[in-house]
Amino acid sequence: MNNNLDWKKYFLVFLITVGLFLTAIYLSNYFGEKKLSQLKTIQDQIAIDILSSETQFSLLSELSCKNVSGASLSNELDELGGKLDWGEKNLGATEEVSYLKKYYSLLQIKDYLLMKKISERCGHKYAFVLYFYTTLENCSECEKQSLVLSKLRSTYPELRVYSFDFSTDLSAVKAMLDIYKIEDTKLPALVIEDEVLTGFNSVEELDIKIKETFKLESKIENIPEKVEE
Repeated sequence: MNNNLDWKKYFLVFLITVGLFLTAIYLSNYFGEKKLSQLKTIQDQIAIDILSSETQFSLLSELSCKNVSGASLSNELDELGGKLDWGEKNLGATEEVSYLKKYYSLLQIKDYLLMKKISERCGHKYAFVLYFYTTLENCSECEKQSLVLSKLRSTYPELRVYSFDFSTDLSAVKAMLDIYKIEDTKLPALVIEDEVLTGFNSVEELDIKIKETFKLESKIENIPEKVEE
């Protein structure tokens, strides 16, 4: 009699275990498919944004100076960068996200070269800063430097910051690293008018540097708050 009860107990435990196992597989597949669906959605959105941005590049290069405005394209790039940042944080460093990140880096380079030409040809005053960073695990000060640059961009409307991940496997990015002699052990790094600044630079330090280099005037009276070191 006891043997019969033990057999039923073990069989019940077996059924519960199998049920839990199958439920775990189902949930794993469900959330996996949901994650892939999210990635596909953001891929489609970014692909459309990239096509739109490339079209704007072509239009801007053909327009006369009186019709040129870099603000709209800059906003497009900011929005695109935000979507890629969301993709990295929520979907991880997938092959698709890495590919789109490379494409975004190329768009930034194209925008940088185009806006420099427009600045020279049309007399528009722009300040250009190239920012090189890497992952938080390998660069504890890179995130703080990003916050500093964001504050300065809100202070100076003419300031255009182009950010590049040191680890991006792209020949154009590697060419810039070679040109400016950027080393992975000296990140974050900034390029301001061909001058390379390595390590963390505070709001106050960069504010002085930008004013001296580009002769810009702040659109607000006070310098943004200091980012804690």
